[in-house]
Amino acid sequence: MNALYANTSHNSVLIISCIHGDEPQGKFLTEEYIKENPDTRLIFIPCLNEYGFINGVRTNANGVDINRNFPAKNWKLTKKDKFFGGNAPASEFETKFVMETIEKYKPKLVLTLHAPYKIVNYDGDAEEISEKISAIIGYPVEKSIGYPTPGSFGSWCGIEKNIPVVTLELDEEVDVKLLKKPMFKIFELLENY
Repeated sequence: MNALYANTSHNSVLIISCIHGDEPQGKFLTEEYIKENPDTRLIFIPCLNEYGFINGVRTNANGVDINRNFPAKNWKLTKKDKFFGGNAPASEFETKFVMETIEKYKPKLVLTLHAPYKIVNYDGDAEEISEKISAIIGYPVEKSIGYPTPGSFGSWCGIEKNIPVVTLELDEEVDVKLLKKPMFKIFELLENY
């Protein structure tokens, strides 16, 4: 549950995968990278939402979209659908785990791996690194995801905490093994960030 792979000191890069359980590509890619690079300086949360991953659903066991549960100023109580942000901000243990990880390791950048939009989205001061990631994977850089995301990790961490956040939306229609080469190049780029 919420396994953390950290072989690092402070001010590294944090990579979070499987915030949404039905977006498993990042879990595979991060676990493969850790296997092949056990001395990485990157910090990984390969599968934040284990319940969602096991059950193939977006939300956690409480029916909460973790990426709408962060205590950002724009958090709001919403209807109980697949984007439900919880009954209160930071009500979910997964959210608290990420917040504690940020506090403990103080990353200088966070990369979150999602699917399916094939874009590089960012919050905070992350445009330059987003362009470099875009050049590797071939997805366009988009400042906005295109719809409101109240209580999102990017709003809380990237905008309010001033820790740059890159949200990489991976292609879910290709075999995830074909994403391994570009993702490893991205991880290698971030090793030296």
